[in-house]
Amino acid sequence: MITWVNEAGRLLATGEPVVLVTVARTEGSTPREAGAKMLVAREAQWQTIGGGHLEWRAADIARQMLRADCAYGARHIERLSLGPSLGQCCGGVATLAFEVLGPADLGWIGSLERCLHEGRSCVRQVAISSAGAPGPVMLDTSGNGGHRRSTCSLWQKGEDSELTDIIVPLGFNIVLFGAGHVGQALVKILGVLPCTVAWVDERDAQFPAAWPSNVIVEATDTPEVFVDQAPPRSYFLVMTYSHALDQRLCQQIFRRDDFAYFGLIGSRTKRRKFEHRLRDRGVGPERLERMICPIGIEGVTGKAPEIIAVAVAAQLLRIREREDQLESDNITGRIHEPDASLWRPRSLWNTNRLSGSVAVFQGGGGQRS
Repeated sequence: MITWVNEAGRLLATGEPVVLVTVARTEGSTPREAGAKMLVAREAQWQTIGGGHLEWRAADIARQMLRADCAYGARHIERLSLGPSLGQCCGGVATLAFEVLGPADLGWIGSLERCLHEGRSCVRQVAISSAGAPGPVMLDTSGNGGHRRSTCSLWQKGEDSELTDIIVPLGFNIVLFGAGHVGQALVKILGVLPCTVAWVDERDAQFPAAWPSNVIVEATDTPEVFVDQAPPRSYFLVMTYSHALDQRLCQQIFRRDDFAYFGLIGSRTKRRKFEHRLRDRGVGPERLERMICPIGIEGVTGKAPEIIAVAVAAQLLRIREREDQLESDNITGRIHEPDASLWRPRSLWNTNRLSGSVAVFQGGGGQRS
């Protein structure tokens, strides 16, 4: 899955100006959450802020900015009600931030890419004047906020605004053992989801000629190594061609106690046999309860690889959502509490905090030709 950060960097490197559209604030029911983004160029767009007439209107505003030759770094706020005027019945309000990006923005985009690649969250702050004038971008790459989910807040200062944009790495790490029919069907689905996948098999010839950009293929004789190398809160899926290999991987996974999910493909009969073997090797009953077998959400009984893949992907997403929900109250408090000094409006602009992890990038830089 290509993120907006990667796509923006690619486009700007070719010299094509784009407008970054961010859902800066939501009120009531809206198609997407605060922090959702899309990129708009003259002839194309990437990512989504929810589709429908809202997205069409946002793209139209963005292209008007491009056609008007707005200066690089120009910014604009638009508050759109999702009612009859937009032909939508959500009933909420979406406040959108528009930023014209140009070559000068490659600095902060490159820093953001590196930060996310290293697994750290970032905080981006931009001032948005009522006149739409260009301004700098401030980026904190310390990763000290402890955030689990990307979001943003829009703060008012008279007629002007400040956008505090919290951007976190995907953090949804899946290790998939097995490149058989189900594994291949599952990778096609995971390839369009906000996750990263390590796809492991001993048989190099089993892998297709091409795979999604968020998937890393590993052909190896020692697949257990990828259990040990996986980051905490990883999602393990075991579906190899060999029950003996499945068992070795199960034993290796149970040496860890920090995984978010462990699924083993198979029937209830296979589960009973594996439980017996694993108990003989010292895995306790309370640990065995964490192994999901059969895999996939309940109620889906089809056995075709594509059906199993859909059921498993849905199960992974449900567990991922539950993981996020456990910390949602803490995250919400950190973002929206106005007295929280760390993320208070303009806190990054305090010169006392301009350390090695906080940098000012001069976005903008004059009219486009």
